[in-house]
Amino acid sequence: MTFEEDIKNAVDTLKRGGVILYPTDTVWGLGCDATNAKAVERVYEIKRRADSKALIVLLGNRNDLYRYVDEVPDVAMELLDVSVRPTTVIYDKGINMAGNVTADDGSVAIRVSSDPFCRQLCRGLRRPLVSTSANISGQPTPALFSEISPEIVNAADYVVEHRRNDNSRALPSIIIKISADSTFKILRK
Repeated sequence: MTFEEDIKNAVDTLKRGGVILYPTDTVWGLGCDATNAKAVERVYEIKRRADSKALIVLLGNRNDLYRYVDEVPDVAMELLDVSVRPTTVIYDKGINMAGNVTADDGSVAIRVSSDPFCRQLCRGLRRPLVSTSANISGQPTPALFSEISPEIVNAADYVVEHRRNDNSRALPSIIIKISADSTFKILRK
């Protein structure tokens, strides 16, 4: 299967409200359209995760932040300019997304991906993409496709072919909370 066919199959699944299993710029993840509450609910069910724990959202272009975050602090854009590692930023208030993607306080965790596959997924979907580790909540995070449990693989509506045989390991993203007043706190290094 070609890269383009893999993207098309994944995007078609996402547009139908399905859940995909895919390689992100960090680890293997479960994803869905972040504007589709039913699809997001399925991700929580697959992971057996309480929906009180918010999910990370991927964007393929940093300018899309202005469509999905109420107020993007300048310091957040400066941070994205200098980050060499994938960085997830928690913003005070997410907008134009399913309510079950955001935390109880309305905040949203967003990572602008530099990974070509993830960027193409976001471009094809034209919406934000849920990105949560492909594991049952509380279990180890799979860095490689071979580490994903059969239960997770079987629960996905589409399993991406791209990078299934890749044995390089990446770390989870850095997580930083940046408030509208530009104060920030590093939550995960």
